[in-house]
Amino acid sequence: QVQLVESGGDLVQPGGSLTLSCAASGSIFSISSMAWYRQAPGKQRELVAIAFNIGLTKYGDSVKGRFTISRDDAKNTVTLQMNSLKPEDTAVYFCNAWVNSRIRGEDSVNQYWGQGTQVTVSS
Repeated sequence: QVQLVESGGDLVQPGGSLTLSCAASGSIFSISSMAWYRQAPGKQRELVAIAFNIGLTKYGDSVKGRFTISRDDAKNTVTLQMNSLKPEDTAVYFCNAWVNSRIRGEDSVNQYWGQGTQVTVSS
């Protein structure tokens, strides 16, 4: 089993900044992608940012220019630097990863989710 643990969620004022972190642990050979999703009350879960193993990153339209995703393959971690936060950024943020690991003696590629961390942007 691979586990993803997020941290960094907090209450911040509009225009403020916040950094989220996610650490993957377990029997990991490689990680194809690490991403951040978010889900606000009454809305579907949406992609915030994703970083692939080839160095490519992509962002959701609503956060382009404000958020930055960065991964450290040596530590199996990913961070999300959030700047110029808006009230509409309020949501539970989830870490996601596609992981190549060894389960029960066999190679396996699976998707994993963290438990989420709450980000609230309000004055």
